[in-house]
Amino acid sequence: MESNGQIIVGLDIGTTKIACLVGRKNEYGKLEILGMGKSESVGVRRGVVSHITPAVQAIQKAVEEAKLNSDCEISVVNVGIAGQHIKSLQHRGVITLDSLEDEITQLDVDNLIHDMHKLVLPPGESIIHVLPQDFIVDNESGIKDPVGMSGIRLEANFHIITGLVTAVQNIYKCVRKSNLEVADLTLEPLASSASVLSEEEKEAGVVLVDIGGGTTDVAIFQDGIIRHTAVIPFGGNIITDDIKEGCTIIRKQAELLKVRFGSALASENQANDIVVIPGLNGREPKEISVKNLAHIIQARMEEIIEQVFFEIRNSGYERKLIAGIVITGGGAQLKHLPQLFEYLTGMDTRIGYPTEHLAAGNEKVASPMYSTGVGLVLIGDDNAKASRRRNSTVGSSAIKEMKKDKKSGLFEKILNKGKEWFEEDENI
Repeated sequence: MESNGQIIVGLDIGTTKIACLVGRKNEYGKLEILGMGKSESVGVRRGVVSHITPAVQAIQKAVEEAKLNSDCEISVVNVGIAGQHIKSLQHRGVITLDSLEDEITQLDVDNLIHDMHKLVLPPGESIIHVLPQDFIVDNESGIKDPVGMSGIRLEANFHIITGLVTAVQNIYKCVRKSNLEVADLTLEPLASSASVLSEEEKEAGVVLVDIGGGTTDVAIFQDGIIRHTAVIPFGGNIITDDIKEGCTIIRKQAELLKVRFGSALASENQANDIVVIPGLNGREPKEISVKNLAHIIQARMEEIIEQVFFEIRNSGYERKLIAGIVITGGGAQLKHLPQLFEYLTGMDTRIGYPTEHLAAGNEKVASPMYSTGVGLVLIGDDNAKASRRRNSTVGSSAIKEMKKDKKSGLFEKILNKGKEWFEEDENI
């Protein structure tokens, strides 16, 4: 069946890859990926653009491939942002409404959110997201959606995500130099959570761990609300570097070893399993024990998991996370990783695949490594719909005001005519 859904493009600028996904929702509300482009990420280090020119070239390559595969023109993209510079804070905002008779509207909520963007931050930082957690109407707390309620004082607790101005500007610069516009900038763990977490998991309490090449992103949800976000400056690349050093081989070979034979649990491998790596320039081949390889990987993974567990404890929600941990991202494909997470944290763990929201026939992007890209398309679609709703609301309120003005104008005309008649009678 044909779909008339709006076409949305997600651009995931990662440390190891740049992925461009073109998609739209079908009539059943499922996401159809029309085309995808992928290129090796150059000029990006630990989620941050460090060299503009090669980063622009990599983006252009991925976008061109996505254009060819989808047969769509691409001009506007939804971009993800990550990196060690990302921070989060809690803040409360309040506005006073004009009248108790009027209902709280979406415009009032938007104004309250807009006020949060005026927060004074340390020099060099800017606000990326303002996420309402819960609302308070006239001291009545725990309200998730205040629209339609009556009240004078509207308050909200916010989870505010900030990042370095320079890091944000460099992403915008790369996208613009690729002849594209940014529709929205989204924190990558939020995008990943949109594609791999169910509403039930967010309600019950869940930790999303997105293991990328340069960073590991953590997002904690409880009662359907985001409660804590953090970025750990280690990812899959540091494991590759450890293998390179520990086995004294080149980086390319270390990456292949990790992907094909890597395991997060040394105890699950046999001591006599050997991998033979060809020698360089006619030198003798090198024999590497799969168990020793797993020991190197496990040591670094344990360090990353300990930092994730520290963030979970630090959030204060450790005992409220019934749904446990969901791991996604390219690093989640490592064998026996869920078992290591469960062993070290004592929490149920599963791998998150972006399949829940995907239509059938999109197996190409059903891997955890595309969770962020799929999530960016989903969030882009939601933002586009919200924008259309806001515009229609503003339009309808403007029409109401015009009608009101017309009515009041007509009333004034009748009143003035009546005054004229009275004045004529008095003169007679």
